[in-house]
Amino acid sequence: MTDLSAPIKPAAMTMEAQAPGLALRSLVIGLTAFLTVVDLFATQAILPSLTRHYDVTPAAMSFAVNASTFGMAAASLVIGFLSPHIDRRTGILLSLMLLALPTGLLAIAPNLAVFTALRVAQGLCMASAFALTLAHLGEQCSAMDAGGAFAAYITGNVASNLVGRLISAAIADGLGLAWNFYLFAALNLAGAVLVYFTIRRVPPMHAAAPAASPLAATMAHWRNPRLRAAFGIGFCILFAFIGTFTFVNFVLVRPPLSLGMMDLGLVYLVFLPSVVTTLLAGRVASRIGARPTIWGSLAVAGIGLPLMLTGRLPEVLTGMVLVAVGTFFAQAAATGFVGQTATEHRGVASGTYLACYFCGGLVGTAVLGRLFDAFGWHACMTGVGIALAAAGLLALKLKR
Repeated sequence: MTDLSAPIKPAAMTMEAQAPGLALRSLVIGLTAFLTVVDLFATQAILPSLTRHYDVTPAAMSFAVNASTFGMAAASLVIGFLSPHIDRRTGILLSLMLLALPTGLLAIAPNLAVFTALRVAQGLCMASAFALTLAHLGEQCSAMDAGGAFAAYITGNVASNLVGRLISAAIADGLGLAWNFYLFAALNLAGAVLVYFTIRRVPPMHAAAPAASPLAATMAHWRNPRLRAAFGIGFCILFAFIGTFTFVNFVLVRPPLSLGMMDLGLVYLVFLPSVVTTLLAGRVASRIGARPTIWGSLAVAGIGLPLMLTGRLPEVLTGMVLVAVGTFFAQAAATGFVGQTATEHRGVASGTYLACYFCGGLVGTAVLGRLFDAFGWHACMTGVGIALAAAGLLALKLKR
């Protein structure tokens, strides 16, 4: 397990080409994150088209698209358990190479059941790479530097939400749904190439004392009230994010907004401010603490919810910007908090956090999808607001 008593060189990401500064290192970390999870939310930009293609309800198609979060939750737990025995570089590399297979096969999925299964397979591969990268960052960065590294990784995640949706909408509109998935398979392979050339083979760091079993390590983390609260916050964050940015697609294409496919893709420029603000999360959390950082972030997201109910495009877009900025900032702060609070077995802690995070996305899709189909957009936004409020209450436990 991780030996935290051993000195760790500041900013030692162990990249093959040692960066002349933090900017280059952050760029590589962010690009790795981008190519790891670019498939996760890009498909949401073409949800209305997929709904028509498979002739199903919005809730059914949304659940199928977000079924990747089930695979991600399961893989995060498994990788967390096995993390002490997995070579980081090899694990990330294989995960990204395998990810290209289900991504490409989505182009020829004959029905919704097969589509759903392939999305689960995507989630398994994405989460494996995601969890191993977070464990690698936690082990190879100093405590002072970890916040910035985690923020850079989450920023790459934010960028994948923006650029992935833009690419998905443009390709589906110009070349059709199939070519959309072929392109993302190529991007997954590009991520494997990047990892091959930038991350050196670094074995997992082990403690001098006999390692506890993965189950015992997991239970120890759950007994820690601060980590337990952080896991719950992660659940609530993706619950709220999924509820907002999955079902708003159907609102945007219906009257009175009535946006077209390409316009729907361009709407996701609302993520652009988050690319900038999320980079500051590590610095802000280090200065004022994780608890006030998360409270402020959730408040920003909450302000955006009523704006999205107005039915006027400028207000809806402003609300989307605020929800994106708030949820991503909170996610970066919570991720960094887990990495720094878990004094041992960090791979298990990261895997547990990610499992809770992605479970929140899956539950959010199911619950809010039912609300959206039965009662409409206002009910869906009410559910999102409750999730944000719950995250705020859990943040009470995040003492320094």
